[in-house]
Amino acid sequence: MCGIVGYIGKQKADSILLSGLQRLEYRGYDSAGIAIINGELEVQKQKGKVSALASTVEGRGGYDGTLGIGHTRWATHGFPNDVNAHPHTSSTGDFALVHNGIIENYNALKRTLTGKGYVFKSETDTEVLVHLIDDIRKQTGLDLVASVQQALTQVDGTYGMALVSKENGEDVLIGARKGSPLLIGVGEDEWFLASDAAPLVEHTRQVIYLDDGEMVVMKRSGYEVMTTENTPLRKEVIELEMSVEAVEKSGYDYFMLKEIMEQPQSIADSMRGRVDAEAGTIKLGGLIG
Repeated sequence: MCGIVGYIGKQKADSILLSGLQRLEYRGYDSAGIAIINGELEVQKQKGKVSALASTVEGRGGYDGTLGIGHTRWATHGFPNDVNAHPHTSSTGDFALVHNGIIENYNALKRTLTGKGYVFKSETDTEVLVHLIDDIRKQTGLDLVASVQQALTQVDGTYGMALVSKENGEDVLIGARKGSPLLIGVGEDEWFLASDAAPLVEHTRQVIYLDDGEMVVMKRSGYEVMTTENTPLRKEVIELEMSVEAVEKSGYDYFMLKEIMEQPQSIADSMRGRVDAEAGTIKLGGLIG
């Protein structure tokens, strides 16, 4: 199952994205990648483990940008390889996009876009969404946010998506959800985006869960939540109760092994307050009076 991480703030984005992707490894994946905006759009993606991607990024000296997105891919359309890995970029290199889910009408959209001269480098349905957004922007003159909204009306299927760009000289991170989880992390003058809470807990406990048909636009000045039809929304900020330890391997080689070894403690925790060993009594609240 694919994973998404996004960041805009004051810190270097590459380390935050790579750390977040490592916390999403439990979901399973075959490739990983990041896109950073630092004046220009820079992308590094490849088949294999996040650790291999991190080594590649470290080998080139990292990226200085403070805006970016990352992705771990579980192949659905196209083989696991460097080209099909996310992020995917527009033909002009103006923006990059990552996507969880399946675009069911991608073949029909791809034929239309190919007829307009768009060249596809990958076998993915995600690249179709990239070119569709780009085409709408060129044909209509709409800004990037409106072009994303327009594109999503033409897409059948599910998506959790994140997009980064420098639009009119201003850094922007856009996220949208339909059928694939996506949540916002609210920090101090910095904002996060992720497909679940695991990448966020070491940075902030304040989160907003997007519902289907909702999106967020993040800029340096703050964030706005709206529907994909552009209706502004006020969303509740929720305090995460998850700990950092809960999303780490805690010295085990695999998350499954960790979960197996934690079963005795998990059972004990679930019975705490219900079993009184000294009195020899058991009280299951809501089941037994």
